[in-house]
Parts: sequence; structure tokens; C-alpha cells
Amino acid sequence: MSSYVPIVGLFALAAAFALFSVTVAPFVGPRRYNRAKLEAYECGIEPVDQPLHGGRFPVKYYLTAMLFIVFDIEIVFLYPWAVANDALGVFGLVEMVVFIATVFLAYAYVWRRGGLEWD
Repeated sequence: MSSYVPIVGLFALAAAFALFSVTVAPFVGPRRYNRAKLEAYECGIEPVDQPLHGGRFPVKYYLTAMLFIVFDIEIVFLYPWAVANDALGVFGLVEMVVFIATVFLAYAYVWRRGGLEWD
């Protein structure tokens, strides 16, 4: 149990620092409010008024999010394979080639259908 004392101490120190920073920041931080700082940030686009329940997102937004997830998952599977490449041998290589080919077919399909066109 004594080997965990440094880890617990580090977590306690991190929690104390975070709590201290959040508590003290409003009192010692600068207060220079202006109109631009008080508005919602819209990635450089001027904010527009929306209904109370918010606006509707276009379907293209969700398709882009799903494409990101598909190609992000590919990297999640590639990293462990790269680490254990020697232990897997030829079988692991063949399986990864099949996996990459499948993902490439999905990429080609999305490209052909215009899913990568940013309007």
C-alpha cells in the first residue's frame, strides 16, 4: 500500500491546484469587458439570432462527424497493430492489409459521392 502514496499525493496536489486556480481566478484576473468579449464565439462568423430552441443543424454536419469517427477508428486499430507487429507475423500483416483496403474502399465511396466537398 505504501507504493501508492506518491500517486495519491500527486492526485491530491493536482486537485488542490485545480481547486485553488478556479477559486482565485475571478478575484485576481483582469476585468476588461467589451461587447465582443461578451458575445458567443462563432469561429469568426458574426453571431446571428436564433429561435429559443436553437437552430437546426444541416445533415452535412452529421455526415462529416461520422466520417471523422470512421477514419479516427482506423488509427485506433493501426496503433496497437504497429506495436505488436513482430508478434503477429504474416497473419497480422494480411489482416491489416484487408482492414486498410476496406477503409480505403469506404474512403473512395465517400469521395465519389461528394462527401468531402465543403460547401
